[in-house]
Amino acid sequence: SILSGEIMGATIAIDLGLKRIGLALSSGVAIVTPLPAIERKNRNQAANDVKKVLNEYGATAVVIGIPMGSTTEDEMRRRVEHFMNLVDFKGEVAYQDESHSSQEAEALMKGEIRYKRDGRIDSLSAKIILERYLKL
Repeated sequence: SILSGEIMGATIAIDLGLKRIGLALSSGVAIVTPLPAIERKNRNQAANDVKKVLNEYGATAVVIGIPMGSTTEDEMRRRVEHFMNLVDFKGEVAYQDESHSSQEAEALMKGEIRYKRDGRIDSLSAKIILERYLKL
């Protein structure tokens, strides 16, 4: 616990998209904060940028959204595992069902400039994925 001077490592959620990678952070408290999304130019740049974020926050665990129970689940797991190998992350990697998290994120942003693709939706999706994982 924090009282004994130990700081629990951060958990970062990743919403792995083809154009952008949404990120959200929980640092041991029951609050999840969206982080700026990463623009994906190529796989190595994306992996390096994710690695920087994980190091910056001292992440000890990563939660990655995948569409569980869908026809693409196995393929997505393979893609995610490959990506995380590139990131070279030594901590715990968990998977969370991301079904409908994008629609949920869009619903949360209704009334805002919803179709401005600045990565907010991606990071909001990551936030929802992490909240589901932490059962908040």
